[in-house]
Amino acid sequence: MSQENIDLINTIYRHFNNREYDDVIRHFGENIEWFAADNSPLADRSPYHGIKDIREGVFGRIAAAFNRLDVEIDEIIDAGDKIIVLGYYEGEFSSGTIAPRAQLAHVWTIANGKAVKFQQYVDTFAIAEGTKPA
Repeated sequence: MSQENIDLINTIYRHFNNREYDDVIRHFGENIEWFAADNSPLADRSPYHGIKDIREGVFGRIAAAFNRLDVEIDEIIDAGDKIIVLGYYEGEFSSGTIAPRAQLAHVWTIANGKAVKFQQYVDTFAIAEGTKPA
């Protein structure tokens, strides 16, 4: 089952990087829990519960704030029903300004072929420094 879990996560990131958020959500369990990193821009409503909450509170806000936000994967670690992704966020704000490159770790929990929990860890200092007014 682990290779299937890795394939699922790769599919999720491919859709995410293409801004195909409805396709991302198709791979989520109905009651998915989404935990944004403490002190990150999306932490104000974290944890998010269920697809509707994530669609509006996470993907809706990302779509409004960024022209492009990509996850560059450096490594995927198979931990059975958990998949750990290490890498970086890269992107461009809707203003046209380049977003800071921020290191990340994501922990996904998979059940019955769907993502049922997401925990984000991210370099919030890089994000804060990159969003300061010039």
